[in-house]
Amino acid sequence: MRHTINVLVNSQTLHPQRVFYALGSMPRRQIIAFLSQTALSTADLAERFGMSRPAVSRHLSVLARAGLIAGERQGQRVLYRLKRDALLGALGRFASEVDGPLKYRYPRDAI
Repeated sequence: MRHTINVLVNSQTLHPQRVFYALGSMPRRQIIAFLSQTALSTADLAERFGMSRPAVSRHLSVLARAGLIAGERQGQRVLYRLKRDALLGALGRFASEVDGPLKYRYPRDAI
């Protein structure tokens, strides 16, 4: 039986500070890259990174609090997956926030 672990399911609850803090770490960005391809457990990620399981767990915790990943229990292990829509939504909102003021101050035909 599969049980989903509920981790900030509603993308409207994402906090930009948490998202960008989570993305500020190279190991976390690499974890996101792996999770964008397949679901992996803490042990799988620790093996791929040559990192301890507790260290990977701390990175996963930051990513989960940011709403970027979700865990699904399968038996005794938890498989983590990237919440692609949450990541793309956060990046899209940031891009629109940056692009709006730039368009206002520097019209494209003036550049």
